[in-house]
Amino acid sequence: MTRPDRRRVRTLALALAGLAVVGAAVVAVALNGRGGSGPSYVALGDSYTAGPLIPRQVASSGLCERSTQGWAEQVARAIDASSFTNASCPGASPANVTGAQVLGAETHAPQVDSVHPSTRLVTISLGANDQHVFTGLIEGCASVAATDPQGSPCRDHFVSGGDDTVADKLRQTRAQVVSAVQAVQAKAPDAAVVLVGYPRIVPAQGTCEALPFAAGDYAYVDRWEHGLNAALASAAAGTGTAYVDTYDGSAGHDACAGAAAWITGKDGTATSASYHPNLAGMTGVAKIVDTYLQDHGLAGR
Repeated sequence: MTRPDRRRVRTLALALAGLAVVGAAVVAVALNGRGGSGPSYVALGDSYTAGPLIPRQVASSGLCERSTQGWAEQVARAIDASSFTNASCPGASPANVTGAQVLGAETHAPQVDSVHPSTRLVTISLGANDQHVFTGLIEGCASVAATDPQGSPCRDHFVSGGDDTVADKLRQTRAQVVSAVQAVQAKAPDAAVVLVGYPRIVPAQGTCEALPFAAGDYAYVDRWEHGLNAALASAAAGTGTAYVDTYDGSAGHDACAGAAAWITGKDGTATSASYHPNLAGMTGVAKIVDTYLQDHGLAGR
């Protein structure tokens, strides 16, 4: 197994990590060694926020593998945040906003512990790992592709008797996200809370070696991502918070887009985990989020 392969397996294994009770603190930092003029900002999220393997990794983040070039880190610099805390961690689900997360020998405190009454901006990008859907679906679709390369064996596996088990889980995801938002609102009632969706993974048309799915399963995975983002948008509407759509803005940058891809495919690298955003993806998402914050007057609270 090559080094990138070992890292890919490690990253996917982290997505299956369980929950625990005792927590370890996440330290807030002042950007550039000083407080900026922008809001006090806290980012909650999973690996799509943390940026595992993307240089430079924050040594103190341990197995949470946060990058200094993750989209939330870039947004914090763009808005000149007076303070910034990144509580994101690979494998995190909405339940980890209020419940601790165990990764190997490390126990990470509930992400909401990083939010304080003085916090003025909180971004939340969670949901893909709820009930282990992301890993189960992506790995599952890849593992069964050879059984019917031109069909949809993955969809056939998850849809039984007309019941789509993945869609059923997404309904629960919405409720989990609503609970997470409410926990944040309770701790920081004056903060602007912004839910951030996931960027496009599969192309609108065609297939590619980077995504080893059966031809008919590309549409199924895309339908799942639409459902996930719809659940986040609905949770935002139900809690009176904002929602940033990164799916439409990442059109043409899916994992099959070659040099223009924002998402790395199955073959992870030393600087990007498989099926995760690369540096270009983090920068692209950061620009979308920053533009939204600026346009809606949320960057200078």
